[in-house]
Formats: sequence, structure tokens, C-alpha cells
Amino acid sequence: MIPLSADALNDDALPWRVRVFDELGSTSDWLKQNVAQLDIGTVVFTESQTAGRGRRDNRWIAPRGKDLMFSMLLKPNASLEKWPRLTTLAALAICKAIEAELPLQPRIKWPNDIYLGDLKTSGLLAETVSTREGLVLVLGIGLNVNTLDFPPELSATSLLQKLASPVLREIDRNTLAKRLLECLHTEFQRLDDDFSAAIAEVRDRSWLLHRQIRAQAPHGEVFGRVLDLDEEGHLLLQLADGTVQTLASADHVRAVH
Repeated sequence: MIPLSADALNDDALPWRVRVFDELGSTSDWLKQNVAQLDIGTVVFTESQTAGRGRRDNRWIAPRGKDLMFSMLLKPNASLEKWPRLTTLAALAICKAIEAELPLQPRIKWPNDIYLGDLKTSGLLAETVSTREGLVLVLGIGLNVNTLDFPPELSATSLLQKLASPVLREIDRNTLAKRLLECLHTEFQRLDDDFSAAIAEVRDRSWLLHRQIRAQAPHGEVFGRVLDLDEEGHLLLQLADGTVQTLASADHVRAVH
């Protein structure tokens, strides 16, 4: 196992200031607890995360030194109503980084997961935090890279597991993380002016498009067929009665076969 290195990940051409810890409870919690002392653009990686979280406080489990677990402190240069776009752009950036480094075809499972085949390999969680200087955004990302064994109750996989190579050599996490930071910076530039073009690229990578799904929306459970994404990346769902509903957010999104 080659450890993550802040020296390898810091790049003066990028706005990120990377720190690497051996162990944290949660990279996002660490940023939120220390936000007053940190610069915007701080990125925190950890080799081991003891209290990682996904949506609705689901645990993110990862063995030491195998995967990528990190969080970013952001203050988007855009109006607050556009901040949710960052999750969509981050998902696209993860796909592009994987595509650039490996012969894999990741897909975006709206709203915040990345799939390989029908299994989850990455998840994102964006949280707004109030500070004396105003609101900031903490974006947490988990990416299964070199883990090969997952609990049977988890529908999960890793990049290494999906490579299906007869010689299983661990993926260089520093190289992948560096590419990921580059892609995140590039995609975040599209927050204001080029978002519609980004949505077209997200649509091309959609795992849910044309599937029948069930989801827990804010007003209750919904069931229908995914027609498209709208200009904000929200889901357009055709219900059983033929009406089309726009979902800006939902939980427990699952395909129905």
C-alpha cells in the first residue's frame, strides 16, 4: 500500500490546499469543526475514517489505506440557489477522472452516487455551514478504489474489483486523487455559465434514465419512469397516471425491475 501524500496532491496550478490525515472520525466533520481557522479551498483526505457518513447519516465504511475519502471547503462564486449544482458537477468530475485513468464506464445514479454496472462505487454529500463570514459548503466524497471485499448487505463495488484483470495490482491512489482534484476544479468552473452543457454530459452518463424507480420524495413515496433531467439536473419522473413530476431531491432511490 502506497500512502496518500499531501506533497503529491498539492499543485500550485489548482486552488486546493490538501492535507492528509492518518485517521479522522469524518473528513466533513473535521472541516466543519475547524472552519473558522481554514482557508476556502482546503481539502482533507484521511487514510482511515471511523465515522464516515452518507445521506441521512448512513455510514460509509472503508478499510484503512484502500480507498479515497476526502472533503472540500468551498464558497461557490454564484448565487446560493445555484450551489446545489456543485453536487452534479462533482459527480461528473468523478466520472471523468475514472474514465481518464481506467478502462471503466462509471454512471451517475441521481442524486449523489456513482455506479459501475449496478453497484455503487462512490457517494457524495454536500452540506452548507454558517460562519461569521457567511455560508460555506462542505463537500464530502467517498470513492471505493482498492477494496475487494464488501459486506453482503452492501450493493457496492470498487474500481479495482471492476477492472477484472487477471493480475490484481492496486490502483495508485495518489495519481487518481490528483486527477480527481483537477477534474473537480475544471467542472466547478461550469457552475454559472456552462451548466446546461454539463447537464448534457451528465445525461449521457445517467444510470437512472428510462428506468422505473421508487423514491422517497419530501412529500412521500413516488413511483414512475425516469424521462430526463431538467436544466438544473432535477429528475423528471412520469407517474403511473401519465403526469410528469420534477424531483429536486429524494432519498432511497431504487430501480424497480
